[in-house]
Amino acid sequence: MDLTPFRPQRIRVMGQPVDLVTCEDVIRFVARKVQARQKAVVVNHNSHSLALIAKHPEMRALYDRADLIEVDSTPLILWGKLTGKPINRGHRCTYLCWRDMFWVLAGELGWRVFYLGGAPGVAERGAAAIRRFAPKAIIETRHGYFDMTPGSAENAEIVEAINAFRPDVLFVGMGMPRQEIWLEQNHDALETGVLIPVGAAFDYEAGVQKAAPRWSGRMGVEWAFRLASDPRRLFHRYLIEPWSLLPVAVRDLTGGFEPPRPKAQPLTLPRGEPTP
Repeated sequence: MDLTPFRPQRIRVMGQPVDLVTCEDVIRFVARKVQARQKAVVVNHNSHSLALIAKHPEMRALYDRADLIEVDSTPLILWGKLTGKPINRGHRCTYLCWRDMFWVLAGELGWRVFYLGGAPGVAERGAAAIRRFAPKAIIETRHGYFDMTPGSAENAEIVEAINAFRPDVLFVGMGMPRQEIWLEQNHDALETGVLIPVGAAFDYEAGVQKAAPRWSGRMGVEWAFRLASDPRRLFHRYLIEPWSLLPVAVRDLTGGFEPPRPKAQPLTLPRGEPTP
């Protein structure tokens, strides 16, 4: 994998900034940050996040500080193309898209990965499933059922456990907007790691939830598969919530590009050597 420096083009779609990256670009970005021992935030946008970000200031604050913003929505990509943005299906990135590349590289380089989220026992099952195809993966887990109120004893204990583990990558899978709010509230207290909200990632790994076929994402109908699988939970999200974005879509018709960001400085990543 080419790990040379890069700066993705950042554009605005539906009124929000997103980065034009491929799955390979996401892994390159994470690898560079891990090697440099730099904290970073990677988030993603889809129609659900676009609706929630207007309602939750802490979620908006996390996106404002994000170093990389993936596009996790084929309909969002199609809308971007319709409004003249240089975006295509290759720019759709989500955990399930780049998971294989991530875990292979994490195992090769000895990355320490902490996963926070899921019901008790689920994350452990997910980690066990990952180790079956990436046996060198170093994974610590903690379920997401705790009092996340700032200053609570449970929250302090969670942050302490994460810092003691000193992760290279911290996955937080507690669903939107809870995971983003938690990351924003605790960002400064977290000492290390590339911080990535990933929703039900380990639920899929553990087999608790069934992932939509990858072809459905490429065709833009993943939402229909998921709705059919869990209509009670997802009816409002997929059939009601998107209508709230209509005013944003109208305003987006006059949107444009953000100015280019400075070029990244060269950084050499040793191949096959664990991160110290």
